[in-house]
Amino acid sequence: MPIGELCIRETVVVSHGTSVREAAKLMRQHHVGDLVVTDQVDGKRVPVGIITDRDLVVEVLAPGLDSTSLAVEDIMTRDLMTVREQEGILETIAKMRAKGVRRLPVIDAQGALAGIVTVDDLVELLAGELGELAKVISREQKYEAETRRDG
Repeated sequence: MPIGELCIRETVVVSHGTSVREAAKLMRQHHVGDLVVTDQVDGKRVPVGIITDRDLVVEVLAPGLDSTSLAVEDIMTRDLMTVREQEGILETIAKMRAKGVRRLPVIDAQGALAGIVTVDDLVELLAGELGELAKVISREQKYEAETRRDG
């Protein structure tokens, strides 16, 4: 399955200059744990960074910094890893594991933001698939019990 079929398409985005306080408000308003920082390039939103709820805690709250005087660009992750829409689930998981991240922006063939995929999305999908696989086991056991002839 291409990751583009699983990703969340309605991604909350911000610009570099958005205040950290406003970013936190957006996360709360949209019930998300991340915001993708984008630039406009040839009319497309291109992801250039990401800010997470953890960034807010570790970089701003814990050291006691003023969230109104900091911009998203001051604390965002700039070394952004992305995944292309057509890449598969296993490739996406491998990228997450290699980078140690829980969220990846999904981009289209032109590099524009298409959505975001999270570990939670993948766990939910895989848990459902494992549940279906477990049904095969119980069905096999039931079938065997119904068809076995004990001499």
